[in-house]
Amino acid sequence: MTDTAERGGLAVTEAMAERRAVKAFDPEYQIPDADMRDLLETSLLSPTAFNIQNWRIVRVTEPDMRQRIRAVAWDQPQVTDASDLLVLCADLNAWDRSPERYWVHAPQEVQDLIVPNIRKYYQGRPQVARDEGMRSCGMIAQSIMLLATERGLDTCPMDGFDFEAVADLINLPDDHAVALMVAVGKRAQDPFPKPGQIPYEEVVRENGF
Repeated sequence: MTDTAERGGLAVTEAMAERRAVKAFDPEYQIPDADMRDLLETSLLSPTAFNIQNWRIVRVTEPDMRQRIRAVAWDQPQVTDASDLLVLCADLNAWDRSPERYWVHAPQEVQDLIVPNIRKYYQGRPQVARDEGMRSCGMIAQSIMLLATERGLDTCPMDGFDFEAVADLINLPDDHAVALMVAVGKRAQDPFPKPGQIPYEEVVRENGF
């Protein structure tokens, strides 16, 4: 992998502390395709229920399409200025798309146990499939952001856009749903300091509320 930015080589803990939602990206900076593919391939190691891998990623590279998405995203500059724009989508029927392939390398007795239960769990429960898809997209989004930070890149997770309009622009199939977008690139300026964290004790409870 080539050196994609001045910062890099951060461990997970450091990447967690360093990651920010960057709004101002350098429009001249382009992530090499090989580096972006490596980042995304690594992100595919993210967890999903039953290993159904129900995320789908639309990498928007066409400038006119980026401009059209920006028009339905409150004119936010990171849509066009970041090197990459990723639209993370959930395949709501991934559980029914030859689910045996998700467990092809497992021992046969594990396959015999797990694969039939995939359809049993999701069939006739569309809200469960949708909820699961949103969770999966959230997890892979975090993976993408931490991997990018580790490699000296910056990101911005986005839900400030017209979901239906973006779905139309990317020709999203009816059995898929847009979860969020992630802009990836190199910051043009440092963001302001982290605005504040609520206390640990307010967030973490022992054995219930």
